[in-house]
Amino acid sequence: MARYTDAVCRQCRRAGEKLFLKGERCYTPRCAVDRRKRPPGDNIPRRRKGSDWALRLREKQKARQIYGVLERQFRKYFELAHSQKGVTGDLLLQELESRLDNVVFRLCFADSRNQARQFVNHGHFTVNGKKVDIPSYIVKPGDIIAWKPKDGSLPKFAEVVLEGGPKRPIPEWLRIDAAKGEGEILAKPEVSALDSGIDARKIVEFYSR
Repeated sequence: MARYTDAVCRQCRRAGEKLFLKGERCYTPRCAVDRRKRPPGDNIPRRRKGSDWALRLREKQKARQIYGVLERQFRKYFELAHSQKGVTGDLLLQELESRLDNVVFRLCFADSRNQARQFVNHGHFTVNGKKVDIPSYIVKPGDIIAWKPKDGSLPKFAEVVLEGGPKRPIPEWLRIDAAKGEGEILAKPEVSALDSGIDARKIVEFYSR
């Protein structure tokens, strides 16, 4: 499958804001957005306010980059949200937040969504006791996400990740039990409480043009 292989910090610099793609580094002075204010590339002119279409495109691209999905996959999420009753933008963000790799990240079982996706791909997590290695798997309220035990106990590197407790605030729609290395989905994601800074309305306008 196609994937982005360049430095992810370039995506943040292109967006002109932190997308928190590098885990803990994004919270330190080493963050590329703080160190290099200009967009990537040679002889890039100063930033100018784009057209309405450009702003909508930028918002859609930002959402794709934050959640790490390709264009065709993102379009399917939009069409699914558009086919349901309710606010399309909110439903779209709920679908993206309900991805297994995102939930692993939100539970602080990984430093970034990229790392969470790798953990899931390698089969390190179970959903309701069954191994799931599909990052795009959609979790539902009541599901239990846990580290897959090895020889009856948590893997050594999982113990290192869990040491000291969660490194970030856990959303209210999730519950974590760090001692057991598991988390529970309490409800659907609350869009109003998301910290991604995505304006879903612009994404809906982009696809509705």
